[in-house]
Amino acid sequence: MKAKMKVLITGFALTLLSAVAVAAPRTVDYVDLKRYLGDWYEIGSIPQVFSQGCVCSRAQYAELPDGKISVYNTCNKGSADGKLNEAKGTATVADRATNAKLEVVFFLPFKGDYWIIGLDKDYRYAVVSNRDGSSLWILSRTPELAPDLFDEAKKIAVDNGIDLGKMQITSQAHCQYP
Repeated sequence: MKAKMKVLITGFALTLLSAVAVAAPRTVDYVDLKRYLGDWYEIGSIPQVFSQGCVCSRAQYAELPDGKISVYNTCNKGSADGKLNEAKGTATVADRATNAKLEVVFFLPFKGDYWIIGLDKDYRYAVVSNRDGSSLWILSRTPELAPDLFDEAKKIAVDNGIDLGKMQITSQAHCQYP
């Protein structure tokens, strides 16, 4: 019985330590949502199941009458003239003090974190992740991001403990956006 208890306590302690070892990314101090709305082009990301093989990835955000944000994501599979994939959802601000933490729903009951961990002072780029840093999107207001700004965005991700080894560059060449 004592041996079983030791194993349980050790397992519990290791679980707690591993949870503490993974620090949540730090969000920006404040996001002016009116400035954030509009078109954002994906420059690089850690691909998720739904975005495997995507090029010409773009997100469009607009304010809804109820204060929520409409989310319209598009990409083409495989090439700029590949099949168009669309995803429509709604985002709700989860942290009103900063507006930097949002919760996005594409279909219930599944929700996803959308944490803005980096934002250029002129809103030229944004770095977005989730509460455990397992996702990453580097977004730009234009289909191309200047190399120095891309380097800034990548540094923000690294400073937040995100592994850029998993990041892929998103092609925006020859795109025809819907």
